[in-house]
Amino acid sequence: MSGNVQEIVGADFSTAVLEAQEPVLVDFWATWCGPCKMLAPVLEEIAGELAGRVKVVKVNVEESRELVGQFRIMSVPTLVLLKEGKELTRITGYLPKEELLDKLESFL
Repeated sequence: MSGNVQEIVGADFSTAVLEAQEPVLVDFWATWCGPCKMLAPVLEEIAGELAGRVKVVKVNVEESRELVGQFRIMSVPTLVLLKEGKELTRITGYLPKEELLDKLESFL
């Protein structure tokens, strides 16, 4: 993982996500999840291209069970776009970069 996407654990979530000024795309993922691994480089590219417009963070569901419950994550990968702590949209499963950008663009 390069510098575009930040790994978040439960204790840092409030500061890094809920209190962020810009929209935050949260990737709920797991190490054993094939589609999550496919999505990782796509999110790196998106984070670089949309720098300053959206912040991209990753939450490992195995290490942050409280957040999994709070956001009712039922499968991975699940992407949740938040602004000022409010959910704007949710995407479950792998999407190619262009489709993902299309879904996010209307919220940015």
